[in-house]
Amino acid sequence: MKEITLTLFSAGEVINSTEGTLENGVITNPDSLSAEMKTFYDKTLITLAGANLIHEQFGQKRPIPKNGGKTIEFRKFSKLPKALKAITEGVTPKGNKLNVSKISCTVDQYGDYIEQTDMLELTSVDNTIVEATKELASQAGLTLDTVVRNELIGGTNVMYCPEVIDGVETEILSRKDINKNCLLRVKDIFRAAAELKSVNAPKIDGSYVAIIHPYVAYDLMQQAGDQWIGIAKYVDPESILKGEIGTLGGVRFVESTEAKIYGPEEISDGISRLTVAAQANSASISVEEDIGDITFSEPKKVYVNGTENFIESISGGTVTLSNAATVKKGDIICGEGAGKDGSAVFCTLFLGENAYGVTDIEGGGLQHIVKQRGYGNDPLDQRSSVGWKATKVAKRLLEEYIIRVESGSEFSSNAESN
Repeated sequence: MKEITLTLFSAGEVINSTEGTLENGVITNPDSLSAEMKTFYDKTLITLAGANLIHEQFGQKRPIPKNGGKTIEFRKFSKLPKALKAITEGVTPKGNKLNVSKISCTVDQYGDYIEQTDMLELTSVDNTIVEATKELASQAGLTLDTVVRNELIGGTNVMYCPEVIDGVETEILSRKDINKNCLLRVKDIFRAAAELKSVNAPKIDGSYVAIIHPYVAYDLMQQAGDQWIGIAKYVDPESILKGEIGTLGGVRFVESTEAKIYGPEEISDGISRLTVAAQANSASISVEEDIGDITFSEPKKVYVNGTENFIESISGGTVTLSNAATVKKGDIICGEGAGKDGSAVFCTLFLGENAYGVTDIEGGGLQHIVKQRGYGNDPLDQRSSVGWKATKVAKRLLEEYIIRVESGSEFSSNAESN
């Protein structure tokens, strides 16, 4: 087999084989493209996409068999009760049976493509197919990772980090009450690990795993001090997980910018927070931001200091509220979905083994698709395309093996939803 690498092709170079041609980085005959080239580009896409698949790596992986239908089954076995009844000598006990339950879900397809013109191929100084593949691979990885993440954060086990001010703890009972003083602490890590241990959740290679946002990891490491063990201190660096940054309390932490953030919903035109400048009258206030004139078809629900309110209209820097009497200078008006005062809420996921299942990107789960100029309705050979298509589903299998810990952060005041 001939060796093919990313650096082999340059702009303007033509590579011919008995089965296909690559010109200016664009496949001109993909239907007869050599097996080596197909394998190279397919594996390139999967390798690059895989760098973003942080949430996927701890799930039970299931291949997508050809002609296997759209429904996939994950099976789980119930635990056997303790066998505390003593056996009578010479008498065979009744025995037990495995109780198998199945969880079915339907796979979905995701995908996108980049269309290239003949003029781009003619004038570009870059290898456009390779650059397109890199961008598409990143998009594919983030898309599929988000599919898995969104399934995991829907779990029923949730802990809210308490508000701590000057050493005084205040219990938090809901997301809308979380603020920047509700930081993830060492104590919370040990508590989450204890919850997993209490249900006998099996560990992943000897430890529980937590997927954490970089902002929350920063807060935690500042508070943990010498208790935090960074990967540079690992005895066995070969076993480092994808994205792993360290360990604490028997939990290995994997960092991802795609760890879920609940920021405030948009109020208008990309603005999710408004800062009160002054009270204009009993029904309206002025804000520091000028977002133009807006009349809502129905009052827009917002929160001020964790209390529900409604915006009726916006005129320049003046906002008419259903209840403006209690709003004061410096308050933050924010959309729904976040914590108190518009604080972004961060989710850290603590996982035991076999907590969830995912379909695998290998074996047909992720495809790299190249179409040559003239394919389909292209009578003048003006367009080619590079794209990806994936079949994906994720499913929570054991709710008790997944704990979602919601916290604030030093960065809560300006972080947005992801």
